[in-house]
Amino acid sequence: MEKLQLVALIQAYTGVGIGLMVGLGALGACVGVGIMCSRFLEGAARQPEMIPALQAKVFLLLGLIDASFIIGLGSACSSRSPTRCSARWAAR
Repeated sequence: MEKLQLVALIQAYTGVGIGLMVGLGALGACVGVGIMCSRFLEGAARQPEMIPALQAKVFLLLGLIDASFIIGLGSACSSRSPTRCSARWAAR
């Protein structure tokens, strides 16, 4: 294969990988938030006096789950730059 075709193939696979990374990260975050909130509602229904303590923990964990997805999104976006560098290298 020619260098330019290899670079195009790498860029295509990188795009597919980034899409999978972002999509599966979003799916995992949504499923995690859904499970956690359902457990919070179950716990609040069983022991209503524990709602303030449980609510603080739920909001803290919601932030952590969303932060992990945002970190994955940032790493996916930053992984796109090496292919640009390799395209510049192949053009030389």
